[in-house]
Amino acid sequence: MELKETFERVKAASRQLALLSDERKNELLVAVADAIVKNQTSLLAANAEDLARMDRSNPLYDRLQLTESRLEGIASDMRHVATLPSPLGMVQKERTLQNGLRLRRVSVPFGVIGVVYEARPNVTFDVFSLCLKSGNACVLKGGRDAVSSNEAGVALIHEVLSREGINPSVVELLPATHEATGEMLNAVGYIDVCIPRGGKRLIDFVRDTARVPVIETGAGVVNTYFDEDGDLKMGQAIVNNAKTRRVSVCNALDCLIVHESRLHDLPALCAPLIINNVVLHADEEAWQALHGNYPDELLREASDESFGTEFMDYQMAVKTVASLDEALRHIACYGSGHSEAIITQNEAAARRFQNEVDASCVYWNAPTSFTDGGQFGMGAEIGISTQKLGPRGPMALEEMTTYKWLIEGEGQTRP
Repeated sequence: MELKETFERVKAASRQLALLSDERKNELLVAVADAIVKNQTSLLAANAEDLARMDRSNPLYDRLQLTESRLEGIASDMRHVATLPSPLGMVQKERTLQNGLRLRRVSVPFGVIGVVYEARPNVTFDVFSLCLKSGNACVLKGGRDAVSSNEAGVALIHEVLSREGINPSVVELLPATHEATGEMLNAVGYIDVCIPRGGKRLIDFVRDTARVPVIETGAGVVNTYFDEDGDLKMGQAIVNNAKTRRVSVCNALDCLIVHESRLHDLPALCAPLIINNVVLHADEEAWQALHGNYPDELLREASDESFGTEFMDYQMAVKTVASLDEALRHIACYGSGHSEAIITQNEAAARRFQNEVDASCVYWNAPTSFTDGGQFGMGAEIGISTQKLGPRGPMALEEMTTYKWLIEGEGQTRP
């Protein structure tokens, strides 16, 4: 294992984190946040190198791009994490047995968290802030597309940590190679849990290859159902926001499901999408309703592949259903368990939708674009978990901990 020395350094650094108080961690986070703002020019220059290697038409371009406002947002999120309560040492369960033994279950760090991610340089800072605050060291494995941005970000963090007298190996960046990913996934004894952030292909590879435990952050195939009792004006705003706010993120809308009784409203429902040239892949009924009422160059006939696709682009499928039952069946078949939404004024339909849809986040009259740790008041996120064992939904500080049992006795022995 060529990276064994790196993993050993991170493992040793993780034990040193236990000596840091929460106040000291908060000071370090604020210091790094200040450095991000102060060094915007160099961070943007490194990002420009990455952007120059990517075609602007690539859906990942938006994820890759850093701007002054995005760096300000990253720094703001990091400062917010510093204000949050520590997730460590929380007593989750407590009891005294008949024999007098006192039991407590308390939250503790995992130790070392490995994160594999693609063209998302913001993840470098998000993961560092959440891991430091939760007492975890981290090993980062970014993609080739963001190599300059990630290297500049980790170098900046290392500079601040070294200046503050902290072992910089609490965060390490691996080479942007396929081989490095393989070594991380097989670093048994060094990495306690691995989290992939990216598309379905990356997530499947990590899940199928890893010998270390994995928390799966699934791809986002996101649906929104416009019910027969949906409000049109509300629906316009929700659909447009969910689809066009940022098309490259995992909570972006991929398929609009519309009740057949509202097909006459479909052109108006989709009208705001025209501004951003959103291509619609419509089934036969929806196509008939949209034809002549939506730009021809933006209208396509849906194929079987249109449903269940995470577009990450200005494209969206449209599916017509005859009932809520059919909408639920469609989501069960094509959804990825990430985020789903219903637009309706019928509370009974909404409650049934929320109860029956199997996803980490289920919305009623709100866009799926809110599936985000920062929006949920968590400060930032390390990913959106779509699995059911362990964390589910946005993963932030609390989800970066495990627990251990503390048992206190007075000499009791077991019969």
